[in-house]
Amino acid sequence: MSSLSKLVSKPLSTTRESSSNKVTDISKSSSTNLNTKSDSASNISRTMGTTVENITEKQEEEINTDDIDENDDAGQSILLNIISQLRPGSDLSRITLPTFILEKKSMLERITNQLQFPDILLDAHNGPDPLSRFFQIVKWYMSGWHIAPKAVKKPLNPILGEYFTAYWDLPNKQQAFYIAEQTSHHPPESAYFYMIPESHIRVDGVVIPKSRFLGNSSAAMMEGLTVVTFLDIIDETTGKPEKYTLTQPNMYARGILFGKMRFELGDHMIIKSSKYEANIEFKTKGFIGGTYDAVQGTIREINGKSLYEITGKWNDVMYYKDLRNKLSSKNQILFDTHTCHPVRPKVRPLEEQGQYESRRLWKKVTDALAKRDHKVATEEKFQIEDYQRRLAKKRVEDGVEWYPKLFRKVKPGSDLDYYIYKNIPDGVDNVEEQIKSILEIAPILPGQKFTQRFSIPAYKKHELQNQSKS
Repeated sequence: MSSLSKLVSKPLSTTRESSSNKVTDISKSSSTNLNTKSDSASNISRTMGTTVENITEKQEEEINTDDIDENDDAGQSILLNIISQLRPGSDLSRITLPTFILEKKSMLERITNQLQFPDILLDAHNGPDPLSRFFQIVKWYMSGWHIAPKAVKKPLNPILGEYFTAYWDLPNKQQAFYIAEQTSHHPPESAYFYMIPESHIRVDGVVIPKSRFLGNSSAAMMEGLTVVTFLDIIDETTGKPEKYTLTQPNMYARGILFGKMRFELGDHMIIKSSKYEANIEFKTKGFIGGTYDAVQGTIREINGKSLYEITGKWNDVMYYKDLRNKLSSKNQILFDTHTCHPVRPKVRPLEEQGQYESRRLWKKVTDALAKRDHKVATEEKFQIEDYQRRLAKKRVEDGVEWYPKLFRKVKPGSDLDYYIYKNIPDGVDNVEEQIKSILEIAPILPGQKFTQRFSIPAYKKHELQNQSKS
């Protein structure tokens, strides 16, 4: 096998994308905000690609194998054979797990589950004061955790250099854009960027899941951070754009050896701004007492005064209580998962995607999973991963260092390890330039083409951009 293109569907168009990363000479809501109309800035994005519906969305709904629990007695026997060789606390990132526990989605795409309630994020941005904005940020971040397969499934582990792009056509005529790339394989690390330019909202993040074997459970200890920035709101404390940092709860698969498999979120999630902090505990059920899926936490001032209490279930209904109002102890609904309306991301047609783009890369695997053909799924997955192992070995032999194409590593001291390489213009008057800059990073909208610059390492593109400004 000479290239990855033998492992994925052949392109149906002339779309080109180089897989080389060797460094060479580069001289050559119901929200009122959603009911308002936007200006003409989004016309730039629409001239660079025609908006179309995601053609696979209906198919995915009809073949919803992610909701089917396939871990029967035979499946548990397979897992037992694999895991019996491990000690509690062992790292699972290098263990090949059976395909019947895989979701038909890469981790790079699964991150978008947290971005499917833009109305709440827009409400947060439009809040009249720092506390109301912080409260809505908490609501927004709590809203996406219930979007997951009904069965216990883990997303596909992205290969090194895999990337995923998506966009949203928002009801207010604005657009949101998403770019993600696998910046490290061991340990796995996914970097992502999301922006609603016309509302001056930017989200940057890094996800670092560290898998552990815990006996009858496996855990994904979710390291990393999400950073939300309101570019047009100046924080009176810092004098900089208002910023929020958000951690994730950890994820557990229970009953992997005996009993019924079940997914749980656990431990603490912390959300911070310069003035406020939320500490939300995702409670796991104990052996004797307790309940599944409960959350409990508080929103408080940085100096310690509690303002709100959060309770409920993250996959059902969550409530809040205003602790400042001593005359009322009544819970009010924070978020109801049964009445919400997520806005799913849209993705370019498969024939326009590059060979390292998530949906095209894993298509043969996900097609087999949809048919519950785990023999084919296993074979196709092995071919992709084995080719990556051979590429890694060749890089070591040749002394070639690998670099991401879309995200650059930054110096210690920043909130994140990686940021999108391109300097997105600042300022509320640069919306058209911001959209143009985002669409130059990678194809996001249907009809966009890859450019020769796409395959240049991100750090080099960042240097070239800075040189052009000097």
